[in-house]
Amino acid sequence: MAVRRNINYITKDFNEYRNQLINYSQTYFPSVYTDFTSTSPGMMFIEQAAYVGDVLSFYLDNQIQENFLQYARQNNNLYDLAYMYGYKPKVTGLAEAEIDFFQQVPAKLSGSTYVPDYDYSLFVNANTQVTTTGNTTVTFTIEEPIDFSVSNSLDPTEVSIASLSGGDPQYYLLKKTRRGYSGKITTQTFAVGAPQDFLTIVLEDTNIAGIVDVKDANGEEWYEVDYLGQDLIYDSVKNTNINSPNTYEDADTPFILQTKQVQNRFACRYLSQTQLQLQFGAGNPADTTEEVIPNSMNVGLGLPFQQNKLTAAYSPTNFIFTNTYGVPPTNTTLTVRYYKGGGVTSNVLSNAITNLDTSTIQFNNGGLNSSTAQYVFDSLAATNPEAASGGKDGDTIEEIRQNAISNFSTQLRNVTQDDYLVRALSMPPKFGVISKAWTQKPNADEANTTLDIYILSSDSNKKLTTASNTLKNNLKKYIEVYRMIGDTLSIKDAFIINFAIDFEIITLPNFNNNLVLQKCITALQNYFHIDKWQINQPIIINDLFVLLDNLEGVQTVKQINLTNKAGTTLGYSQWAYDMNGANQNGTIFPSLDPSIFELKYPNTDITGRVVTII
Repeated sequence: MAVRRNINYITKDFNEYRNQLINYSQTYFPSVYTDFTSTSPGMMFIEQAAYVGDVLSFYLDNQIQENFLQYARQNNNLYDLAYMYGYKPKVTGLAEAEIDFFQQVPAKLSGSTYVPDYDYSLFVNANTQVTTTGNTTVTFTIEEPIDFSVSNSLDPTEVSIASLSGGDPQYYLLKKTRRGYSGKITTQTFAVGAPQDFLTIVLEDTNIAGIVDVKDANGEEWYEVDYLGQDLIYDSVKNTNINSPNTYEDADTPFILQTKQVQNRFACRYLSQTQLQLQFGAGNPADTTEEVIPNSMNVGLGLPFQQNKLTAAYSPTNFIFTNTYGVPPTNTTLTVRYYKGGGVTSNVLSNAITNLDTSTIQFNNGGLNSSTAQYVFDSLAATNPEAASGGKDGDTIEEIRQNAISNFSTQLRNVTQDDYLVRALSMPPKFGVISKAWTQKPNADEANTTLDIYILSSDSNKKLTTASNTLKNNLKKYIEVYRMIGDTLSIKDAFIINFAIDFEIITLPNFNNNLVLQKCITALQNYFHIDKWQINQPIIINDLFVLLDNLEGVQTVKQINLTNKAGTTLGYSQWAYDMNGANQNGTIFPSLDPSIFELKYPNTDITGRVVTII
C-alpha cells in the first residue's frame, strides 16, 4: 500500500526548499540517511535540489509578473503588452521649430508703382532638409512645399524692401514660414515573393519616429492603419477649381478631407527601441469577404452554428468584419520611407537651423536673366527665430505603462464634451485651421445626445473670422471617425464681439506722462491678445484696474470704459452687443449664444489719457 506523503506547496526560496527537503528525508527516510551536516554528500544533493527549485520558482514568478502591464519590467514585454492595449510606444520624439525662409526678387514697375517680380520666385519642394550649425548637426525636414509666388490667408508671403537704388526699390525680400521636424527621411527596400498571409518586415534602426510612406515596384501606395481590420483612412484632395469647383475659393482650406477605403494596408508595432515591424494583410484582392454591419448573420444570435455577436466589441469608427484584413504584397519590391531622428539633442537654440539643402529647389518660371537669377538663388536663406522644442528620447518604462493604460481607457472615442473640443482643435491644419472652439449641448437635458460645436477661424492677420463651409465639412468628417454611436453633431459659427477701450490714469510725479501712457496701452494689448482668449470667456474689469495700477509710474486709474465696435464696413464684426447691459458687478459677460470678445485693432482701439487730480 502506497504511503501518502505530506508535501508543502508554499515553499518559495532556497532556504525553505533546503529545510523542507531535510525535513522530508528525516520524516520518510529516518534510517536511510542521517548525516545532515553541511559537508556531507547527502547535503550536497539536497542543496543542489534546493538551488534548482529556487531558480525555477524565480523564473515562474518572473514570468507571471511580466504578463501584467502594471508589474512588467522588461522592455520587450512592455512593448508587447502596450501593443495589446492599443498603444504604440514612442522610441523618439521629434522636435518642432518654426523655420523662416527668405529670398530676394527684383523690383519691377507696374504702371507707376514698383512691385515684386514674382517671375523670379522659387519653389522649395516638400521634405526639403535644413541642418543646424555648430558642434551638433541636427537635420530638420519640412513637410509642406514652399511657393514664394503664392500668398493667401493660410500661407501668407511677407514682403518688405531689401534694397534701394536711387530711392526706388531694387530688390524685395519675400518671407515664408514652415514647421520643421527634427528628422530626416531614410529609405529601406524589401523584396517580396509569393503571397504570404500576414507578412511581416522589420526595420532595424534607431530613433525611428514613424513611417512616411510605403510603395511597391508598380508605384502603388500601401497605407498605414491602426489595425488591419481598419479599412477606412483619411485622404486629402487639393482644393482646386478642378477638384472642387464649388469650394476652391475657400482660402482657409487648402485641402478637402475625404475618407478612403483601402485594401493595400499595413499596421505598425514597435518590437523594441530599435525594431519597427510592419505587418500586412491576408487574402485575395479579387475575393473580398468584407461585410458591413448590421446583418442578421453579424448581429445577434444569427443562425445555428453561426458566431454569436451579442458580445462582440464594435468600434464606432469601423463597422467592417473581414476575413482578409487587407491583401498581402506579391512578387514586388517594397520601398519604405521613414522618419529617423529626434531626441532631446534636437531641441536646438534659436537661429541654429540655417544650412539649407538647395538640391531640389528650382524657379517657378524659365527664360530668366541668368545673372539676376543666380543672385536670387544665392539669396535663399533659412533660420529659426525661436528655439526648437518637443524633442524627447522616447518613452520610459513607466511612461509606457501609464500611457498604455490611459490609451486603453479612451480607445480613440469621443465621450465627453472636452473630448470633442480637443479633437476639433487637433484637426491637421491642411484641412483648415480652427482658432477657437466651444462645445455645448443645445439644452440642459443630460440625456440629449446632440452636441453643438462652435468654431472660429482666423485670417492672414490673425483676426478672427467665421469658418468657411468647406472647413466645417472637413471638421465634421474628421470628428465623425471618433464619434460615439448615437451622438449627433452640429458645426456652428461662434459670434465675434469687437470692442474698444478708453481709460484715464493719474501718473506719479517725476514720471514722463507719454511713456507711462504707452506702458498702459502695451499692457492692455498684451492682456487682450487673442491667443489668451477663448469662447465664452468674460472680461473682469477689476483685473484691468489691477493691471494698470501695478505699472510703474501709475498713481491711480480713474476709469476704464469698454464700448462695442460693430459694422462690416468699418472692418468689424456685424454683431452689435450691449457691453453696459452685459456688465454685472464689474464683469462683462458674453452673449448666451457662444461668443468671444476680440480687441480687433489694438493699435487704434485703445485710447488713454493722463488726467490731473482735481
